[in-house]
Amino acid sequence: MDALLGILQRLGWWDVLDILIVSVAIYEILKLIRGTRAVQMGLGAGLLLALFYLSRLGHLTTVNWLIRNMIGYVVFALIVLFQADIRRTLAHFGRTPFAGYFGRGEAGDDVIEEIAVAAGVLASQRVGAIIAIERDIGLRNYIEGGIPLDATVTNDLLVTIFKPGTPLHDGAVIVQGNRVAAAACFLPLTINPVVSKDFGTRHRAAIGLTEETDALAVIVSEETGRISVALEGRIEVGIAADTLRTRLRELLAAREPRPREKRGLYD
Repeated sequence: MDALLGILQRLGWWDVLDILIVSVAIYEILKLIRGTRAVQMGLGAGLLLALFYLSRLGHLTTVNWLIRNMIGYVVFALIVLFQADIRRTLAHFGRTPFAGYFGRGEAGDDVIEEIAVAAGVLASQRVGAIIAIERDIGLRNYIEGGIPLDATVTNDLLVTIFKPGTPLHDGAVIVQGNRVAAAACFLPLTINPVVSKDFGTRHRAAIGLTEETDALAVIVSEETGRISVALEGRIEVGIAADTLRTRLRELLAAREPRPREKRGLYD
C-alpha cells in the first residue's frame, strides 16, 4: 500500500496524460478489431509472446531461438495479411471532429430521397445496382477508376445508369455530396470469411468498400430485388423501399459504430 501511495505521489500531469493517451489508443484498437479475424490473430500473438517468456524462464533454448527468428517474418506476414485492416485503422484515427468542415459534406435530404426512389424502382424491376455515398474518407481512388460524371443526383439518372445493356450499368455509382461523381466504378471485394456465401459480387463489393472506408452503400439484388445497406463492414438485408429513406437518414446521421448484435446485420 505504501509503495502504491509513493507511486501516486510521484505522478505528474504529463504522466497522467501519457497513461490516458495509451489507454484511449488501446481502447480504440480493441473496438476496431472486435468481431473480426484480427481477434484470433491477436490471441495467437499473445500466446506466442507468452511462450517466448516461458522459454526464457524455463531455459528452453531451442524454443526461444525459434521464436526469436520467427518474429521478423511474423510481423511482415501480419502487414501483408491485414493491410486492409491497417488502412481502416489509420483512416479511423485520421478522422477529426472538424473533418466535415474540410470535406464535401454528406448527402442531404434531397439526395437521400432521390436514392431511395431510385432503389425502389430498381428493386421493383429486379435490376441490380450499387450506390456508394462518400462520407469523411474520400473515394477518389475508386472514382478515378470509373467514368466521371459530376452530375446532379436524380432518381431518373440512377435508374438509367443501371439499366441493363447500358455501358455504365456494370459497376458502382459513387455519390459525393449532392453530385454523382462517377459510374462504372470497381470496388474491392471483402475477404472476410464470415460473410455469408449467399451474397453475390455486389454485396461483397459493398462490404469490402465499407470495411476500408466510412462510406455507406445501397445495394439492390438482381436475383431477389431486395434492398440492402452496408456500413462499417456490416450489411443490413431486406429493407423495404418505403422505409429506406428513413434508414439512410439514421445511418448517415450516426457517427458512432452500432452494436454488432443489432438484428439484421451480418458480419
